[in-house]
Amino acid sequence: MPEIVFFDSDCEPALALLGGKCASLVSMTSAGMPVPPGFAVTTEAFDHFVADTGLRTEIDGKLAELDPDDVACVDRVSAEIRAAIESREVPEAMQGMLHRAYDELMARFPGEVPVAVRSSATAEDLPDASFAGQQDTYLGLTGYPAVRVHVRRCWASLYTSRAIIYRLRNGIPEHDLSMAVAVQKMVNARVAGVAMTLDPANGDRSKIVVDASWGVGELVVSGQVTPDNILLDKVMLTPVREHIGDKHAELVPGPDGTLMEHPVEPARRAVRCLTDAELTAVATLAKRAEKHYGCPQDIEWALDADLPGGENLLLLQSRPETVHSARATAPAPAASTPGFSFPSSLLGR
Repeated sequence: MPEIVFFDSDCEPALALLGGKCASLVSMTSAGMPVPPGFAVTTEAFDHFVADTGLRTEIDGKLAELDPDDVACVDRVSAEIRAAIESREVPEAMQGMLHRAYDELMARFPGEVPVAVRSSATAEDLPDASFAGQQDTYLGLTGYPAVRVHVRRCWASLYTSRAIIYRLRNGIPEHDLSMAVAVQKMVNARVAGVAMTLDPANGDRSKIVVDASWGVGELVVSGQVTPDNILLDKVMLTPVREHIGDKHAELVPGPDGTLMEHPVEPARRAVRCLTDAELTAVATLAKRAEKHYGCPQDIEWALDADLPGGENLLLLQSRPETVHSARATAPAPAASTPGFSFPSSLLGR
């Protein structure tokens, strides 16, 4: 099984090899959707790493000590496992493959560009469970040394306290668990957000809800910024109701790719951050993802400031909506809550 898979390769989007996030990125790329280029460090690499370094026995031993009702015990075991993973050196042959893949990705651009390094567990984004936010994502990384370190940190985040507790509470076994990692061009987001192909307030599948804010969307996910919230008719793609959020701050990449928070001037706070044409494009992309996967989707998107209009809308992630989509019929439509903040995160989790 390959340890490196580029999103635009002919590889099947297998969950066991790629994890939920990378499998989705490979599938969307194959379908011709506008996904930022990148590659997956597959579960095969992680499995070899934990086996060849003796970590598997150590991890299993520490998990055996776990008392799921003792939060302090979970935190201690989590910290010990993560420290063990982050302290082990990646085998030389694996480092060589990762370095070559990074160089191949960088060769697609005029110069070195920042990347996002994103966790992709095999149990995430399943139809009956969502792992959004359970593992780690790192943004704005430049250079192979930073990528190497943060791939290992993503591996370690398989054992965050919240991820361990989530698996215990949902009966997800450890023995088939593994972690892939996405290494992907960092989007220079002028505007970013999420969209659901149903109304999350009531499950109405005749609607699309779009949340949007200036810059990268992490401030929306953390609750620090209230985004614009627009409810659209799914057929006509016309707004039914909209709420203009405060959007008082934005995250933008600095010269070295590091994200920096800046205040948004009052004039931009008071207006919708998407034009009518951009809003229609986002809704159309969300519908396309729903058609591709055959069920309601929760997508992450961004408008890349480095790309021309008409080519700048990028699909960052698409996962099944897990609350209402299993129901046979949607309830009668009702008004959504203005400024609804989605649980998924931008560029990543």
